[in-house]
Amino acid sequence: MRREAMLEILGNSRQWDLLVIGGGATGLGIAIDAASRGYNTLLLEKKDFAGGTSSRSTKLIHGGVRYLAQGNIGLVKEALKERSLLLKNAPHLSHKQLFIVPSYRWWEKWYYGSGLTFYDLLAGKSGIGKTKIMSSKEVIQHIPVAENSKLSGGIGYFDGQFDDARLAINMAQTAAEQGAVLLNYFPVKELIKTGKKVSGVIATDSVNGKNYEIQAKAVINATGVYVDEIIRMEDNESPGMVSPSQGIHLVLEKKFFPGKAALMIPKTADGRVLFAVPWYNRVVVGTTDTPVDNIAGEPLPFREEISFIIYHFNKYLNADIGESDIRSIFTGLRPLVKSSNTGKTAMLSRDHTIVVSTGGLITITGGKWTTYRKMAKDAVDNAVFVAKLKPQNCVTENLKIHGWTDNFQSETYLKNYGSDAPAIESLEDDPELKKKIHPSFPDTMAEVFWAVEEEMAMRVEDVLARRTRLLFLDARAALEAAPAIADEMMKWLGRDEHWKKKELESFSELVKGYLPY
Repeated sequence: MRREAMLEILGNSRQWDLLVIGGGATGLGIAIDAASRGYNTLLLEKKDFAGGTSSRSTKLIHGGVRYLAQGNIGLVKEALKERSLLLKNAPHLSHKQLFIVPSYRWWEKWYYGSGLTFYDLLAGKSGIGKTKIMSSKEVIQHIPVAENSKLSGGIGYFDGQFDDARLAINMAQTAAEQGAVLLNYFPVKELIKTGKKVSGVIATDSVNGKNYEIQAKAVINATGVYVDEIIRMEDNESPGMVSPSQGIHLVLEKKFFPGKAALMIPKTADGRVLFAVPWYNRVVVGTTDTPVDNIAGEPLPFREEISFIIYHFNKYLNADIGESDIRSIFTGLRPLVKSSNTGKTAMLSRDHTIVVSTGGLITITGGKWTTYRKMAKDAVDNAVFVAKLKPQNCVTENLKIHGWTDNFQSETYLKNYGSDAPAIESLEDDPELKKKIHPSFPDTMAEVFWAVEEEMAMRVEDVLARRTRLLFLDARAALEAAPAIADEMMKWLGRDEHWKKKELESFSELVKGYLPY
């Protein structure tokens, strides 16, 4: 997947069947779906693939236990089916995970146990493990640091876990393999209209500054929390669709949460479920649900959000963590569909919504990572109708994601590259590429080279945040690794010292938002 080749195809194309704006989970899913049906497909992303919320999730593939409590059975059943498909189609990046719900009142394990047993039943043939009522001794065996005062037992159930940003990159590669053209750092500046119909976009390549006028039979707005910006390019008086909510996650060292099981706290003060999940020899704890008025390109955690998670982590575990123990904080914005019935974002629907404007602009928002494939199918079905294309069946239920293999080594540090791992290993025959990017982590310069050559990484941030996950695992370590990576990227991308200086300044500023102080 090389950017120069994509630009060449773009320059030689007159009109696209489908043009997708947005390179997060939904947009990438749409590109895969449309291209695999045979439609001529272009995707434009203003930053990097998964540069926003799609790289900042809780790293879970799940049906949504909380949605079950809200009575949204349809969403849960759909998500459980999609969970099983993702585990099947991207096994190098996803796996089933045991979750423990501790109970501190005698009735809780039976109450939550019955709900989670129903959760299993809804999964049907898509189930990945049975719910089990546990004694307090069994809970402690799985989570040694669980608060054991008044612990009456717990419930064990299974859901999925994955690497969100790595999946997004592999999805981009999958779409390209199906024939789609995808370009990052390519913001859309304006919609083109033929009469009243939206017939394309004006976009700019941020890398070379060149403007493009691009024609398309249908334009799909899949920009997450930014959908209203695109909608207002067509109708500047639109009231908008999205009520954004902010969620943060803290990343801690594994010593604070040893073991392989994850923790699920079913109800917190703001009505959300709280998770503590092992991830790459760290533990991810989150998430909050805080309404926000302004949509920031790089949202920052609020002090009260950090305190909220620390309080709950210490309450349910024999831990005494403070801000100094945090290795990284990442913050994402959820594109929740507006509702007049509630002021709480925790209660807003996570169902996806598709709206087709009078000019034919197709907007999809809401939803969640787990259901990206179904969201993509629905969006493409609508676009086919709008563009009057010849209908073709969706084939993504059984389409393997790039990197799929049934022969990967699950314990190696390159496991998340799947079938690409041997090629990266061979690069390490070069002593310069075998060097670690940071002494505390296994990642090597071979991965950086691979990210630039095969995964369209254009900036230091792309490598440290989304190709490797070092920024999310240890922000200070990422900052320490940045200069050496900038040096190599400068050579491989043909940039100069001025580029390197700007990159390091920009990355240093970015890292501040991933640290608590």
